[in-house]
Amino acid sequence: MKKIIVAFLGLLVFTQGANAQKKTSGAIQFETTVDPAALATANGMQLSEEMRARMPKAMKTNFELLFTATNASYMPVIETEDSNGGGGGGGMGRMMMRFGGAGGAREYYYTFADQKLVEVFELSDTTYVMQSKLTVANPPQMNMGGGQRPGGNNPAAAASQSAVQFLPGPPTLEVVKTDETKKILGFDCKKAIVKSIRKAKVLDMDKDIIDETAVWYTTDLGFNFSPNPNMWTEGAVLALENKGNSTVATSIEYRGVSTKDVTAPKKATPITQEEYQKKMESMMNRMRGMGNNRGGGAGQARSIIIN
Repeated sequence: MKKIIVAFLGLLVFTQGANAQKKTSGAIQFETTVDPAALATANGMQLSEEMRARMPKAMKTNFELLFTATNASYMPVIETEDSNGGGGGGGMGRMMMRFGGAGGAREYYYTFADQKLVEVFELSDTTYVMQSKLTVANPPQMNMGGGQRPGGNNPAAAASQSAVQFLPGPPTLEVVKTDETKKILGFDCKKAIVKSIRKAKVLDMDKDIIDETAVWYTTDLGFNFSPNPNMWTEGAVLALENKGNSTVATSIEYRGVSTKDVTAPKKATPITQEEYQKKMESMMNRMRGMGNNRGGGAGQARSIIIN
């Protein structure tokens, strides 16, 4: 009888240890929803009812965060049949959606011990790896012939489409911590607001345009992460909410994760932020030279307040 009790206790300790270990790795599913009409309006475009009617109500993309005790990766996914279980249980096929560097989806790889983050993307048939970091920052400023302003580098076209004309210069950023909390996937999340303030002409009057992004984060997961590396305050961000564009964690599964799935590819070509910016500006200049600048970039929409 004594041996049976000892064996049972040993099995109980093993099971508890296995469960504890299991919670150090897993997958979190995210869904990004874009409302094209709201996105265009937030960027200052005036849409007719006919244009709104032709636009889809919402466009959705699925993303997956895989994490272990030491590393993580985040990328778009396409659901496919996976008879082998994906090397870690679960039937979701995982693949990178390579649309190029200009606003296209990327892979992000995190190393927790030294807080390193790298971005992996494809540009001109070459796979690049670029050092990055979690922070609150403006995206790289590039001369793309009009920036966020509809109409590109054609002032007359821009004026006919938009009552808001952004002035040159990057936005001023401000982080506001709040007392608001809510549960996401069972985790206690706190809310921070990132304000992006830009100078603009609104009907020939000087105004401040304030874009607001709600950042919902938790410290319960034990690592730092954000679906948008430029929208991070602390902890693991499980939701980003703004007008026309939101990304929210929809499910979590604790399971084994292969080391290769959270490790950046070694064959990618290193590139610096400065080199990447120069490449993008060069590409945009060539496109404009060919008369192929269509404007209307897919920027991130946020709620707009005019003071």
